[in-house]
Amino acid sequence: MKKIGFIGLGTMGAPMAANLLKQGFEVTVYNRTAAKCEPLATLGAAVASTPKEAASGVETVITMVSNDASIAAVYEGADGVLSGLKPGTTVIDCSTISPALVKKLAGLVVDLGGVFLDAPVTGSSPAAIDGSLVFMVGGDADVLANEMDIFDCLGKKVLHMGENGTGAVAKLAHNTIVGINNLALAEGFSIAAKSGLPADRFLELVQLGSAGSKAAELKGRKIIEHDFTNQFSLALMLKDLKLASSLTDGANIPSPMLNLAKSLFQAGQTEGFGDEDLSAVVKIYEAWIGQKIGDRQQ
Repeated sequence: MKKIGFIGLGTMGAPMAANLLKQGFEVTVYNRTAAKCEPLATLGAAVASTPKEAASGVETVITMVSNDASIAAVYEGADGVLSGLKPGTTVIDCSTISPALVKKLAGLVVDLGGVFLDAPVTGSSPAAIDGSLVFMVGGDADVLANEMDIFDCLGKKVLHMGENGTGAVAKLAHNTIVGINNLALAEGFSIAAKSGLPADRFLELVQLGSAGSKAAELKGRKIIEHDFTNQFSLALMLKDLKLASSLTDGANIPSPMLNLAKSLFQAGQTEGFGDEDLSAVVKIYEAWIGQKIGDRQQ
C-alpha cells in the first residue's frame, strides 16, 4: 500500500484521512491545529510537525486546506510541502482554490520532479465520512490512473476534466450552481411560509416536482428544523463564490446570479452565520419575512 502524507484535517480532510487508514494505507498527517491529529493517531496515523515532514518519504501527498492563502503557506512557506518533496511524488490538492494558484503550484511541483493533480470534491461532510465523494480532476490522465486506488477509497466517482486547472474551474462553476440553488430553496420556502403553507408539505411538493434539487434533498429538513450544524459552512460557500466571481470577471463572463448569490451569502457572513452550515443563509429571508420557515403564520 502507498505511503501518503495528508495535510489539512478539517470537516472534510479528517474523515478522508480516516478512510485511507481504514483501508490500510500508511498515512502521515499534519494539521496546523495539532489537536486535530489525535483522532487519526488513534487509528494508526503518524503525526508530522510540519508540512515538509508530512511530504517527506511518501509516494503521494494530499492537501485539503480552506483557501488560497493557507494553501500557498502550506506549499511555499518555510517547512512547506515543496521543501520536502522528492522526485516522483504525486501531489493531489483537493482544496477549492483559484485556477491560477493551481497552475502555479503544478508548475512548482513539476520543477521538483513531481506530478500534480487538482482534485476538488463535491459532497459535504457526510459524503467524506462514507467515502462517496465525487472528484473533478485536472491533470495528466496517466497520473490519475496511477492514483485510482486512493480515489476509489475516498469517493464514488472521478471525473477527469482535462489539464491542470480544469478541476478547479469545474468546482467553482459547480459551486456557483450550489449557492444559487440554496438561495432558490430559501426564497421558495419564505414565500410558502409567509403565506401560511405547512413547511413539511411544501418540501414534499418541491422534492416531487420540477423544483426538486440536491439543495432540497440535503438542506430542506435542516431549514425546517433550524438545524444549521455545519456540513459545509456558509463562510466556505462565500469564499467559493468570491473565487468564481473573480474567475468570471477575468474571463469577461456575465454572471448576474452569481453576483447576487455572493451578496446574499456575504450578508449571512456579516450577520455572524459564517461558521454555520451554508443553509443558514435562509435566516436572511426569515428576518425579511419576520418568522422562521418551520413556523406557520398566526
